[in-house]
Amino acid sequence: MKTAVEHEESAKRMAAAAAHLLASLDADQYSRASMDFADHEERTNWHYVPRERSGLSLKDMNEGQRARALMLLASGLSVSAAATAKTITELEPILHATEGSQRKFPRDAELYFVSVFGEVGGQLWGWRLEGHHLSVNYTLIDNRWISATPLFFGANPAQVRHGDREGLRALAVEEDLARELLFDLDGEQRSQAIISSEAPGDILTRNSAYVRGEVQADGLRAGDMTEPQRQALRRLVEVYVYRLPEQLAAAEMKNLESVDFDTTHFAWAGSPERGQAHYYRVQGPVFLAEYDNTQNEANHIHAVWRNLMNDFGEDLLKRHYEQDHG
Repeated sequence: MKTAVEHEESAKRMAAAAAHLLASLDADQYSRASMDFADHEERTNWHYVPRERSGLSLKDMNEGQRARALMLLASGLSVSAAATAKTITELEPILHATEGSQRKFPRDAELYFVSVFGEVGGQLWGWRLEGHHLSVNYTLIDNRWISATPLFFGANPAQVRHGDREGLRALAVEEDLARELLFDLDGEQRSQAIISSEAPGDILTRNSAYVRGEVQADGLRAGDMTEPQRQALRRLVEVYVYRLPEQLAAAEMKNLESVDFDTTHFAWAGSPERGQAHYYRVQGPVFLAEYDNTQNEANHIHAVWRNLMNDFGEDLLKRHYEQDHG
């Protein structure tokens, strides 16, 4: 079973984008952006909340450098996902307008940080671009094996309710497809899928470096769905997978399809009604899509894609070190 994507062209594209960015930085910027791949604690130190972060912020770059940083981000996202990421950052000024400036960590569309781990294009390297509600993490081995998780998107507000962008929903499809699937289930199926009448206050895996039992396969099995329902579940999975660039996403879907999809589970918690607190997860043998919308009167989404065996290249690195030192 493959737990990572093999795609040399994508790896080279990321390496070129990372090298292009690093070449534009002065010595101080370079020292902040560049980190040791062997620093496992920092490399896996991801989060989606406002906080102190290592790396070099977009705010501390000039216009040309910011453009190169966004090219690196684009190398790791599909066109549509890159547009969504941009929308996520554009929610920060909206939050600033509603919350004011008296915050320890200000709402700022340029407080997103780039970190590059190891020698770009070397045997082991990786990169991260992260800030409030956006965390993109890549680990690359031998310039062809790629781990693309954790991959987190969030949205606050989930739906803009005032101002020039009223009605904007950055993560609409993550919510809508899951609810459509839930309502398409018959009574018995829905009773299996709904695991609790109350939704948790956040995704259960939070910012764990690796998923270690925080969640279990629960709810309704794909094997107990009708074929149209299974296809709807597959489309929901594709929403998360196709955050990746198209070629990477296609390779990832091929990996997932090599495992019996009927063993995938769909679980829902909280209210099925729009505007009420709700949570769901889709969990297969090697993957997890986890979503929560409970905070700020159920107008605040967290939605993450995880590889249960290969977040931060865990399985890839294990095999790499075994081959080198076995």
